[in-house]
Amino acid sequence: MIADEKAVARARARALRADIPETDRIGTGVRAAALFLDAIPLPAASVISVYWPLEAEFDSRPLMEVLLKNGHAIALPAVVGAKQPLVFRHWKPGDAMAQSSFGIKEPLAEAGDVQPDLIVAPLVAYNAQGFRLGYGGGFYDRTLRVLRETAPDLLAVGLGFAAQVMAELPYDDSDEPLDWLVSERGVQKFQR
Repeated sequence: MIADEKAVARARARALRADIPETDRIGTGVRAAALFLDAIPLPAASVISVYWPLEAEFDSRPLMEVLLKNGHAIALPAVVGAKQPLVFRHWKPGDAMAQSSFGIKEPLAEAGDVQPDLIVAPLVAYNAQGFRLGYGGGFYDRTLRVLRETAPDLLAVGLGFAAQVMAELPYDDSDEPLDWLVSERGVQKFQR
């Protein structure tokens, strides 16, 4: 069953990510942010959803910083319920945040919901075909599917370490592909 295959791959990928030495992590967010800006087409004053890093995830905060400096607005995802798409709330440095039941920092509801032009997604692993493996809740896949129905040009960009690529990554019809992958080593564009 695909769920079992994903669980095995997820456990293996999380262990591999946790084993990335701290010295190899230094500066990766800054390098990836520069690569992102050079490669990803962003209209002026775009609303970009970025994630707040959790555990050993790739640090997305340098990307948030350069996007803000370049005149873009930042949104962070918020979970509103199991099996529900994510909502995106406006965020700027210094805003109050709450911790979700998943341990993720989220803007408060009063920050206001926004519609992102581009979604930067965290990942546990990814493959050469542009599929990502998340934490198993299906939130990003569900959200991308819903948003792409009304905004088919919405871009999804995975942000992760180059070491997170897996040759054998289980995926099925419930998985939404990425358009781009940005790591500390480069940028990859996928055909969707």
